[in-house]
Amino acid sequence: METPIRVNDPRQHINEEPRNDFGDLMFGFTGMFALMFVIFFGMVIWKFIAS
Repeated sequence: METPIRVNDPRQHINEEPRNDFGDLMFGFTGMFALMFVIFFGMVIWKFIAS
């Protein structure tokens, strides 16, 4: 008597969403750069107004 064994191939990635990891990385870097750019120039303008 043999026990039925179900072995899943780990290369199938059944539960993984189809994502573009490089695109997500570039989106994050671009978004953070844009936020820091806006904050920097906002502070520069603030300094000129305050002085």
